[in-house]
Amino acid sequence: MHVCEFYCNFAGGIEYNIIYMRNFLFVCALMVAMTASAQKDLLGEWHTVDDKTGEQRSIVTLYRGADGLYYGKIKQLLVGKRDAKCIECTGEDHNAPVEGMVIIRGMSYNAKDNQLEGGRVLDPESGKFYYGKIYTKNGHLVLRGSLDKRGFIGRNQTWVR
Repeated sequence: MHVCEFYCNFAGGIEYNIIYMRNFLFVCALMVAMTASAQKDLLGEWHTVDDKTGEQRSIVTLYRGADGLYYGKIKQLLVGKRDAKCIECTGEDHNAPVEGMVIIRGMSYNAKDNQLEGGRVLDPESGKFYYGKIYTKNGHLVLRGSLDKRGFIGRNQTWVR
């Protein structure tokens, strides 16, 4: 093999590797951007809606905590007393103001299904915790609260922006 042939093959190999690496980095950046965009669809302010009356009851803010998990806090009550307390709650939540209470705790993001899952959901009216799953459907947020981890025994609540 001549020096010229070696140089040409080597240079062509480097050029191929640079193109390959550039394409690989582009695909990685695109995937990260798509994941971040999907998470943004879930995060922000949502209006909770009463299942029976269709009336908006509160505004909940979904956010990502410093620990990388996801939480939901009641920003404002739209129905009833704004100074309502969680009478039925136990522990540190007992008699705590419902407005400002963190009701969605410790969920993680599942990029495959574009949903938040795991963690717990607190119902301030009953003081009970449920397993939770959150996803979007037709521009609305669906919160699935259930007694079991798989979500078989429970109900959905639809929230709007």
